[in-house]
Amino acid sequence: MRCDSHVHIVGPPDRYPQVPDRTYLAGVASVDTLKRLGSSRGIGRFVVVQPSFYGADNSATLHTLDELAGAGRGVAAIDPSATPSDTLAMMHRRGVRGLRVNLYSAIKPPGGATLEEAFAATAKIAATMGWHMQVIAPMPKLLDNAPLLATSAVPVVIDHYGLYGHARPDCPEGRRLLELASLPHVWMKLSAPYRHDRGPLNTRPDRQWLAALITAMSDRCVWGSDWPHPPPSEQQKGASLEAPYRPLSYAELVDEFIAALPSAGAAERIMCDNAARLYDF
Repeated sequence: MRCDSHVHIVGPPDRYPQVPDRTYLAGVASVDTLKRLGSSRGIGRFVVVQPSFYGADNSATLHTLDELAGAGRGVAAIDPSATPSDTLAMMHRRGVRGLRVNLYSAIKPPGGATLEEAFAATAKIAATMGWHMQVIAPMPKLLDNAPLLATSAVPVVIDHYGLYGHARPDCPEGRRLLELASLPHVWMKLSAPYRHDRGPLNTRPDRQWLAALITAMSDRCVWGSDWPHPPPSEQQKGASLEAPYRPLSYAELVDEFIAALPSAGAAERIMCDNAARLYDF
């Protein structure tokens, strides 16, 4: 079964409060809508990733996993100094399989302000739980911390093609990212092509980057939609103002990704086999 390995579920703000230092008010994005969108493209498994505006309160993510039952897995965000072992065990029972460090959002991550600080403390917990670490950070920040990620004792999952921006795979920075991606414990999410250099509504993956990453790590790539497609930063105008999600077609994102792959077998490996292995489906 195909898996969308990167989605966010947003509940009503009166039930699931968003952190005060958020940059916009996120609107409701329901699991029922997501399941309907996924079913049109044979996608029946989903990995729910804790968004930055919920901080370390994983209630919405966990309740979504309950709704998805065996069809859902979660990536949580925690304060590593304030999360007891029984809470971690409860998260595992409900489907959490990874912890996220977010240094891309303007919201301060709960585990620490730098990748070194946040990763080191959180990875120790991930190791005790048999989980992976998921990192979202711009490529320069990833490369600044490449030795830390390269020597991780737990699997490392990098978000959104490594947020390479305008860099190309054959430039010095691009080659360094590919070197990191070639390590056997590093995974890549092939997700959110609109977060790069071809406009905020782009649904087509960069074929040069896609080919380079598949060559480097074909058995450690997974695909994700990034639904409900968070608004660009210029549309995030304050904590009390709801910003519209990007008006993108879920079906088009799926179709454009599959069309850019070298074969149908590659699609099944990335969207089914790799995801099942990483997320313990």
